[in-house]
Amino acid sequence: MRQDGIPPADRRFRPPKNPTITASHHGRQETHVSGPRTGGGDSSPVTVFSTCTVDTVGPDVATCTLNLLRRLGFDARLVRGATCCGQPAWNSGFGTEARRVARRTVKALTRTEGPIIVPSGSCATMIVHHWAELFSGDRLARSAAAVADRTEELSQFLDRRGLADSLPERTGDTASTTVHDSCHGLRGLGIKGESRRLLAAIGTPVTECGTAERCCGFGGTFSVKMPAVSAAMADEKLDDMVASGVSRVVGGDLSCLMQLEGRARRRGLDLEFRHLAEVLDGADPDQAATEGDRR
Repeated sequence: MRQDGIPPADRRFRPPKNPTITASHHGRQETHVSGPRTGGGDSSPVTVFSTCTVDTVGPDVATCTLNLLRRLGFDARLVRGATCCGQPAWNSGFGTEARRVARRTVKALTRTEGPIIVPSGSCATMIVHHWAELFSGDRLARSAAAVADRTEELSQFLDRRGLADSLPERTGDTASTTVHDSCHGLRGLGIKGESRRLLAAIGTPVTECGTAERCCGFGGTFSVKMPAVSAAMADEKLDDMVASGVSRVVGGDLSCLMQLEGRARRRGLDLEFRHLAEVLDGADPDQAATEGDRR
């Protein structure tokens, strides 16, 4: 329990749809999910780097990402052997430690094919913009640069290739929705309209909140070192969302969603928090949690 009374995140996710486990590596399993293809891709290979946050807290986001890409016609595979991009240590000033952690991920991603898709603006920003400095002078510098050139955040990948029109419309999805723009996605990668265009393509209009671009207050270790400020920042956004009359918050970074959901549950707010991959894949939130787990 943090000092501000926010309980630790304990999101619950639905089991994968029709899973067939084909490989296990370093305690993780790769899940191949079957489903009809909707077109758009050309069976070309793409690699999904799920991130350590998704792996440990919300693995269903990885499943939904794989499912979505495969339905669009891509040969999507989860990278084996990757762990962390090194961002937590890097942001705290521990360059040596960050490099030590990220080396494993560089090596793992180097062995993959095609674009590298990351369902996180935060981790994608670390790889695309900060690995060059992190690995400067290191024997893996060229490999890190090559991986960075292939890396794209999920919504960027879909939007740049005009795949919104290939997404099936979710006619039964009537939840009033707003989008949280994560700091790294917005300011590091310039992601803003991508998620909104993708949501519009599946028939989900977005209600814009005035605080959409403001930080949720997580900031990694910031939320631990300055919990009162962190909670106040989350409250500002949550108050705006409630006043806007929305029932669902969609974002591209699981860490931001955990921060906002933890605070919302502490306050007893009737809000649902979903990763963009879950919504685009059509994941059923009622199957993602037992009664009372999500709110």
